[in-house]
Amino acid sequence: MKEIIKKFEGLKVLVIGDVMIDAYLIGNVDRISPEAPVPVLAVHKKDFRLGGAANVALNLVALGAKPILCSVIGEDAEGNELLALLEKSSILSTGIIRSKERLTTTKTRVMAQNHQMIRIDNEQTEQISEVDSYLLTQRIINDLLPAADVVLFEDYDKGVISETLIHQIVAHAHKLNKKVVVDPKKRNFLHYKEVDLFKPNLKELKEGFKRDADPSDQADFELAIKDLMRSLSLKNIMVTMSERGVMISDGTQFDYIPAHLRKIADVSGAGDTVISVASLCMALGMSNKEVAALSNLAGGLVCEEVGVVPIDINRLAAESQKL
Repeated sequence: MKEIIKKFEGLKVLVIGDVMIDAYLIGNVDRISPEAPVPVLAVHKKDFRLGGAANVALNLVALGAKPILCSVIGEDAEGNELLALLEKSSILSTGIIRSKERLTTTKTRVMAQNHQMIRIDNEQTEQISEVDSYLLTQRIINDLLPAADVVLFEDYDKGVISETLIHQIVAHAHKLNKKVVVDPKKRNFLHYKEVDLFKPNLKELKEGFKRDADPSDQADFELAIKDLMRSLSLKNIMVTMSERGVMISDGTQFDYIPAHLRKIADVSGAGDTVISVASLCMALGMSNKEVAALSNLAGGLVCEEVGVVPIDINRLAAESQKL
């Protein structure tokens, strides 16, 4: 496993999806406003971090890979901030389209004494325009896809990914023998056909496929998985199941990898880490069991950290020796 992790170095990953800024206003509350019965936050720090598909790209950088982020953002101050953060993090933004019709998704968390008081979302979630979608698709197909080692769809249901975009990118990727990995959400769940690895969690599986799939009833769970794979012509599926670990299948063989017993501090961002590792494993042609084992381990490691943080590749390499 340690030797495999070394091979992550330099792999080019097209990350297609919804990018956002996670903003934080951090301060103290010492009084109530005289204008209304609400606390007054005295801000002493503002923090801006990459979120959504951009956090997946951060994980890929931490793993030694070279992500190329493909998305649509606004021609606004937040868009400028996002591009600056990408440059600072050594993430290529050549796949970013800027649009006058869009806002750059920004989620602002107001924090006092280490507690979140409120979250303010500034976003548009309707589909991007046909023009913007065409520009994004053409840039990916003509300029970026030929040099990529793997394609990763990171869907947050914010409107960048559409059925048409999915079908065109998947078709062109497979023509070039590139594997396609998907982290789905509800809106496009049934549009990801013929992909190489589909990675929903149990909630996404239930909402997207509209079917209860309870892993405690293994026979019924596997039947639901087979039905989904047949419906979408999936080559492989990996379902993350929180404290139950992960299940990976090619439709015939079902492998269950239990969760590693760890001191869980925060599960935020674990899914981003899992899909990042899985995409690199798929690019290297690893077996399903190896893909699931290493991805599951990586997801467990980031759960020991507070907040959304990228995976530590040195720790992953050390821990992988125990697999």
